[in-house]
Amino acid sequence: MANEKPGMRPENPHFSSGPCSKRPGWKFEVLNHAALGRSHRAKIGKSKLKQAIDLTREVLRVPESHRIALVPASDTGAVELALWSLLGSRGVDMLVWESFGESWASDAAKQLKLKNCRIIRAEYGELVRLTDVDTKTRDVVFTWNGTTSGVRVPNADWIAADREGLTICDATSAAFAQALDFAKLDVVTFSWQKALGGEAAHGMMVLSPRAVERLESYSPPWPLPKIFQLTKAGKLNEAIFQGETINTPSLLCVEDYLDTLNWAKTIGGLDALFARANANASALSDWVARTTWIDHLAREAAARSNTSVCLVIADPEVRARGSEAVARIAKGIATTLEEENVAFDIAAHRDAPPGLRIWCGATVETSDIRSLTPWLDWAFEREKAALRKAA
Repeated sequence: MANEKPGMRPENPHFSSGPCSKRPGWKFEVLNHAALGRSHRAKIGKSKLKQAIDLTREVLRVPESHRIALVPASDTGAVELALWSLLGSRGVDMLVWESFGESWASDAAKQLKLKNCRIIRAEYGELVRLTDVDTKTRDVVFTWNGTTSGVRVPNADWIAADREGLTICDATSAAFAQALDFAKLDVVTFSWQKALGGEAAHGMMVLSPRAVERLESYSPPWPLPKIFQLTKAGKLNEAIFQGETINTPSLLCVEDYLDTLNWAKTIGGLDALFARANANASALSDWVARTTWIDHLAREAAARSNTSVCLVIADPEVRARGSEAVARIAKGIATTLEEENVAFDIAAHRDAPPGLRIWCGATVETSDIRSLTPWLDWAFEREKAALRKAA
């Protein structure tokens, strides 16, 4: 039978790029020891929050010299906290190659109205020319892994070791999947719901000693909301970095984060997480290489994400029919596979070019990636036939 449905299905259809798939074997019972109905200021609450900080340091290999805090409002809150608290004392380069970097650049230029703000942009699928960035004398804000474009920096070699400014890195879809060079990063932010598949609304912030020095020596000219305040009487509020959060966290979500961190330890820690994400991305890339109708959005292999893998429709017949046809095919594939309970939430981000986005982080099984690809082929042929029929 022509274009028959594949026989194998992914056991786990969750390929969303955020919130991401729960870890293999996750059950509601892992939350049984959550400190529900207890104050986060009580001994048990503080203990859980301190565990989250300590396990983050252990699994992510954060140097002892760096502070770690749990902050409000997911990665967005963590990035905004950094921008509002640290920028303005010198010029800043804002690097943009996808929608979140665009948001941070807009905030710096339009909300904070920084006068010495340079925005360096690249189109979706491209990485900015890193040699154009002044990491020596200026602050730099960038996303390590562009979640909506599938483009990442290959390493931190482009950042000056003897820099005078700060590097502020949104690492939310890179942390726990790509090797972050903490010697070159002064602020690192991420959220629980990305690479470890935790629950939303909580952000993490890692500060280098240089970032702490900036916080204690510089007061921005604008007022800071309470949830952005990391200092007290001109000094770092050390309690925040011991688990005394600025506002009330969900201890249910904390328990879930602790579970994912402990799972990471049991499988071999950070190296195992890297290996799982790389294996997933490799399996998907192998399929792309042998499939004519699809291609990576990220043009350079060295800059391709191993987590939020973004794909575009490359079929010549479909592309010849124009952008509306391309968008229709991409949307149709995502919709069809969701209806089949094969893959959920794989449409490209709304700000990105029409296509597909498939999460390949460590909580996804490589066998599920391999089971998914025949379904992608099946759905494409189905949608292409419908496009021809409608012409």
